[in-house]
Amino acid sequence: MRILYGVVGEGMGHATRSAVVLEHLASSGHEIKVVVSGKAHQFLKERFSARENVALEEIQGLTLRYFGNRLDRAGSLFWNLKHAPRGVKKNIEVYRKVAEESFRPQLVVSDFESFAALYGLTHRIPVVSIDNIQAVNRLKHGKTIRKGKGFDFELTRLAVKMKVPRAYHYLITSFFFPRVRKKYTTLVPPILRKEILEAAREPGEHVVVYQRGIPANELVPMLRKLPFDFRVYGASKEEVMGNVRLRGFSGPEFLDDLRTAKAVIAGGGFSLMSEAVSLRVPVLAIPIEKQYEQELNARYLKELGYGSWTRKIDTDAIAAFLERTGEFEKSLSSYERRDNRIVLSCLDELMARVAAGKRRPKRLETKALGSFGD
Repeated sequence: MRILYGVVGEGMGHATRSAVVLEHLASSGHEIKVVVSGKAHQFLKERFSARENVALEEIQGLTLRYFGNRLDRAGSLFWNLKHAPRGVKKNIEVYRKVAEESFRPQLVVSDFESFAALYGLTHRIPVVSIDNIQAVNRLKHGKTIRKGKGFDFELTRLAVKMKVPRAYHYLITSFFFPRVRKKYTTLVPPILRKEILEAAREPGEHVVVYQRGIPANELVPMLRKLPFDFRVYGASKEEVMGNVRLRGFSGPEFLDDLRTAKAVIAGGGFSLMSEAVSLRVPVLAIPIEKQYEQELNARYLKELGYGSWTRKIDTDAIAAFLERTGEFEKSLSSYERRDNRIVLSCLDELMARVAAGKRRPKRLETKALGSFGD
């Protein structure tokens, strides 16, 4: 099958997740054209350069701007409007290239990427959505999860709804499993890279910190007041400052520290949070302010007892969290760690349905973790 695959470039979680699905599709012999923006383009280009049945095209995606640990809505709007003419021109060129070449997609897969989804809608090609963010719009959230977030929740829900509209089916990856409230929606476990699936949990005494929204000169003094070994990733330089080790990002080293950590302190992004939950490592989440999808993840993390969250990080919040790691580990021990077979089997079923010319299913036959009508 010929597949147009769209990957949003904002955050590397989409790229690492898509790499797993793309590997499955490529190994199954499908012909794939990937449209991708941002840092994700280089990552996937390096990953699939040897695959003759995978071609990549770089597009211009939307970019979010931040002020500290807060989403800068005005700044994001200004930046995207400023760069819109160049981005539109580039995307039109790619659009024409996809349309005019002999490559004619039979299916579109979108990881929260609107270019491919729009192409599918325009050409009446079935679109399959695979991402975690559709959870905001297509799952039924209780009052404790939505409490006090009326405007931000509804604004985020509208934006998510518009991002990939009228898909043939939505596969929502998640470590929390509320009821599905919309048809054509299936809830599946998080998509995990091979390194995470193969990692063995060996709890140690150090704490992994991955928090880009707070400068090191503010973060380090907080951590030095506490009697724990902190390993802070994402620093501009490597340095040891008492009980705090600043480290530049290294995949193997980070993974080893993560699987052996006492706990992890990070933002509210889904990818790292789901990896930590899968490894059964307690998490303190500090979601980016005004980015409700991250707060949604953090609220479920707390409700399930897998960790805690705070709007503002300080020494007291960290200390209170670390005092409860035993409690969080007990809750995490009941989390069933799963591989990627469920989501890939669901995708295979959808491709078979599309190939047979069948209407989009309200629910799938493949066993999953939640469907409309359950």
